[in-house]
Amino acid sequence: MGVPAFFRWLSRKYPSIIVNCVEEKPKECNGVKIPVDASKPNPNDVEFDNLYLDMNGIIHPCTHPEDKPAPKNEDEMMVAIFEYIDRLFSIVRPRRLLYMAIDGVAPRAKMNQQRSRRFRASKEGMEAAVEKQRVREEILAKGGFLPPEEIKERFDSNCITPGTEFMDNLAKCLRYYIADRLNNDPGWKNLTVILSDASAPGEGEHKIMDYIRRQRAQPNHDPNTHHCLCGADADLIMLGLATHEPNFTIIREEFKPNKPKPCGLCNQFGHEVKDCEGLPREKKGKHDELADSLPCAEGEFIFLRLNVLREYLERELTMASLPFTFDVERSIDDWVFMCFFVGNDFLPHLPSLEIRENAIDRLVNIYKNVVHKTGGYLTESGYVNLQRVQMIMLAVGEVEDSIFKKRKDDEDSFRRRQKEKRKRMKRDQPAFTPSGILTPHALGSRNSPGSQVASNPRQAAYEMRMQNNSSPSISPNTSFTSDGSPSPIGGIKRKAEDSDSEPEPEDNVRLWEAGWKQRYYKNKFDVDAADEKFRRKVVQSYVEGLCWVLRYYYQGCASWKWYYPFHYAPFASDFEGIADMPSDFEKGTKPFKPLEQLMGVFPAASGNFLPPSWRKLMSDPDSSIIDFYPEDFAIDLNGKKYAWQGVALLPFVDERRLRAALEEVYPDLTPEETRRNSLGGDVLFVGKHHPLHDFILELYQTGSTEPVDVPELCHGIQGKFSLDEEAILPDQIVCSPVPMLRDLTQNTVVSINFKDPQFAEDYIFKAVMLPGARKPAAVLKPSDWEKSSNGRQWKPQLGFNRDRRPVHLDQAAFRTL
Repeated sequence: MGVPAFFRWLSRKYPSIIVNCVEEKPKECNGVKIPVDASKPNPNDVEFDNLYLDMNGIIHPCTHPEDKPAPKNEDEMMVAIFEYIDRLFSIVRPRRLLYMAIDGVAPRAKMNQQRSRRFRASKEGMEAAVEKQRVREEILAKGGFLPPEEIKERFDSNCITPGTEFMDNLAKCLRYYIADRLNNDPGWKNLTVILSDASAPGEGEHKIMDYIRRQRAQPNHDPNTHHCLCGADADLIMLGLATHEPNFTIIREEFKPNKPKPCGLCNQFGHEVKDCEGLPREKKGKHDELADSLPCAEGEFIFLRLNVLREYLERELTMASLPFTFDVERSIDDWVFMCFFVGNDFLPHLPSLEIRENAIDRLVNIYKNVVHKTGGYLTESGYVNLQRVQMIMLAVGEVEDSIFKKRKDDEDSFRRRQKEKRKRMKRDQPAFTPSGILTPHALGSRNSPGSQVASNPRQAAYEMRMQNNSSPSISPNTSFTSDGSPSPIGGIKRKAEDSDSEPEPEDNVRLWEAGWKQRYYKNKFDVDAADEKFRRKVVQSYVEGLCWVLRYYYQGCASWKWYYPFHYAPFASDFEGIADMPSDFEKGTKPFKPLEQLMGVFPAASGNFLPPSWRKLMSDPDSSIIDFYPEDFAIDLNGKKYAWQGVALLPFVDERRLRAALEEVYPDLTPEETRRNSLGGDVLFVGKHHPLHDFILELYQTGSTEPVDVPELCHGIQGKFSLDEEAILPDQIVCSPVPMLRDLTQNTVVSINFKDPQFAEDYIFKAVMLPGARKPAAVLKPSDWEKSSNGRQWKPQLGFNRDRRPVHLDQAAFRTL
């Protein structure tokens, strides 16, 4: 979900939700890498049943990583994806199901955000390439050293979109990977694997949630299934809460700010392209034998325990003397709904609600203060009570003016502090400070050379050399900072944050001054704030959006066609009279086809992923839809500081005009392009030890032409089977699509098409905890512990097992640390 800083806010407010993963690393014996045996008990003291992978969160960092050199070609990208999945699997060790979901064609509401991202990525990529070439030419002109420029096309991450050849090849590679692991990895032996590739419509995380919802509605579903979902998006937290499953955990890579990134020109660490000086790389070891021995440190994984978050929310949302019965499940649903106001992938956030200003806490306080007026909950199973939401919004509207003024005061205060800090540092900066190993230090001080023990001496030595490499000589125009590092005095452009006269972006709206609403509507919508009809149209669209988003999270996609048709949100004080606004959506809508979506989200610069005649529509001046593909576009900072925080002012795509233009070029598609343009479904894989293996094999032997119910042999999984035209079958060679990997000549794996249980269009999935579900043991300290403990000390639970004994270190260990 598009809520920058949401996870940071959540983990700071509710710290016990985070647990560091215990990861067993592969061993090496005589140069042979021995993989982790995932069939053994999980070292994290927890056993997971199902692991769900939101694959796009894996594909992007593996294909264009930010903290290490990128893979050289597509084959290396595929291997990197395989290794990443292996690592996750060895940590989680699911026992029943592995579900891989790649983003397919998205609802129209999400396509607007995808369009903005891809236009920005294309623009920023082209600008970076131009800047890289400029710096390269400057360095070479000055006699600098740079490695020979590799003649290769820049990897366009926009190809990670349904309908491209890259995504089609990825699906083939994942089929091979699944077959290989089911054949050869003991941890996969009894596992059911479902692959929902980019041909299956829907966002990856929502395909996962749709699967969970539909399985929960089956009578034989195990309500105590332990789910683990992998992904870094904040919306996964909301989606996990929305399932009302008592055992739901999220695994994600721990975010570490300021991770070193290699220079795009010389591939060395310690500087960016704009600061590259073209210095030769220092040898690592006497004969450069350590050149490849210091890779970037692997990121670490953390678990986010939603059962602990539920404990926190129950404490925070519990209210006494209610005019109705308190239901923690309904309260959590309301909390999820209120989070939508500070941002999501489908609607811009309200101007007065910023996550960094504790907007969610403000909403919760208002929610609790007006509960006697509202008389009930805001939502029920994904449907919104607009009359009650109106009371909340108007209460926010009453304090909007003070919110804007306080925001301005806080920003001004921060700037003053920063300016004073820079002046103080400049004033206190010594003319010269000795540095290095001969620098005198007080004995026992933290800066004393002996006070710190390098956990990795080779890495420490390498970093020291890299630091020296970035400034090999001291020029006359160099002073030293208080930590001993060289700092240029003159002749070099200072960074923006070091400037005393840092320019601030112009803000014509000035929300902190009287008349802010009039200026906002005039600047953002080009209408007068007195135009009540237009304002109501904006509010109605936003209210429809809130209803659509909540329905999307709890029931599935209410409409593939609906989208919010404005770049900006209304004010909370504009939510007058929303109780009577309609919130129904057109039924029976269908998603775009993959190539149609590419035309809706790609800039012309990424047209090479489309058929020639389709591509021409993006660049031909006489094209009837040429206005959908501007070569340049404005970015409104909207009160922010950086371009990435701003609003890309792109024209919205008119679906009717797009389809009309495409009708003329559809006949030009080749059979292969027609295949990639079709919508697909999910594929299920099992190995020879699985109870379903023989049943599926018999379906192929009898040539079954009708969908068949899944028998109760698979931990309660229900749905329909149908034969797969591209099936992986036993005793057939599975050819590797990656040349560096071997073919599977003794395959025993079988695959088959799988479809989730189907329900009537008006069916409502109940947002409740299922009968028979057992809540995990409480983790947080009881509020009445002091009274009921009889003097016993509270023992905090740091992991999944309360009985696990904490590690105790002796004095020697403490000295080492």
